[in-house]
Amino acid sequence: MSPPVRRGFLFGRSADGMLVALVGENAYAMAPARNGGHFLASGWRIARPMSEWTRDDFYSHGGRLADEAAFRAKVLEQADHAREKRELGRREISGGANTPWGVSQGATVYAEGITVHSTAGHGGFKLSANRNRRIHPMLRAAGGWYEEDECWAIVAFTFPHLFTAFERRCAERTLKDSFPDAWEAITGHQLKPGESRAKDQRAFETEHAADWIVVSAITSDHQRGFVECIATPGGKRGAGTEERRFLVPVAEYDIGRFGFVIDPDRHAVYSGPSSFVGWQRRCSP
Repeated sequence: MSPPVRRGFLFGRSADGMLVALVGENAYAMAPARNGGHFLASGWRIARPMSEWTRDDFYSHGGRLADEAAFRAKVLEQADHAREKRELGRREISGGANTPWGVSQGATVYAEGITVHSTAGHGGFKLSANRNRRIHPMLRAAGGWYEEDECWAIVAFTFPHLFTAFERRCAERTLKDSFPDAWEAITGHQLKPGESRAKDQRAFETEHAADWIVVSAITSDHQRGFVECIATPGGKRGAGTEERRFLVPVAEYDIGRFGFVIDPDRHAVYSGPSSFVGWQRRCSP
């Protein structure tokens, strides 16, 4: 017998022992990761009982999960998100409109003058002129188009009553990560280290402007236990940029958030045979 449905979701176990859940037509699994631990996997419209589901029914990667409690919290979040979406009463309409990303294949009306379009490869919001004037000048797009990767968050930030709590949290995170200067100016909140990816990256680049930063790396075929790295000053790229090769122990090489910084006291300049195809001829005697 299946466990009871609560708040729009259902938990169970798959045929291969995974903890799984169903929220409407969306399926979720606490899938094992290759390097240990678990991650959130998703599926859609699995037309079999949960006890017959397997890992092959799930395809996306929704982030790492610490434990079962974290998985259940994610499912609850998605259930609340689905319920709030229904209550918002968004309306589906046919496509055909021209967008910056191609012809719209379908659209969803959030409110008068606020429509999100989907295309074969991308999508985003279109705001009417009146709605677009509500966007803060630091974030406003002149044509009223806001793409779906980052700029959608500008729409959610400006019209929060049209979005779910989950969407609002995602929008806040996106604005802090991608538009930190605007976020600080509009909210008056100074972002601290770790609160904005873009701001943290600028700080990293300033701090390491004179350091050698790896721009390409490959496990060495010639020096066992080492990664052969190509590095440039400040991680810059392009014609005329000086490049040097270094050997870094495999156990030490971790690219981190913004790049691996060479320590000249530990990582030796390397001029031997290369595992990079583009360097092999340069290194030949």
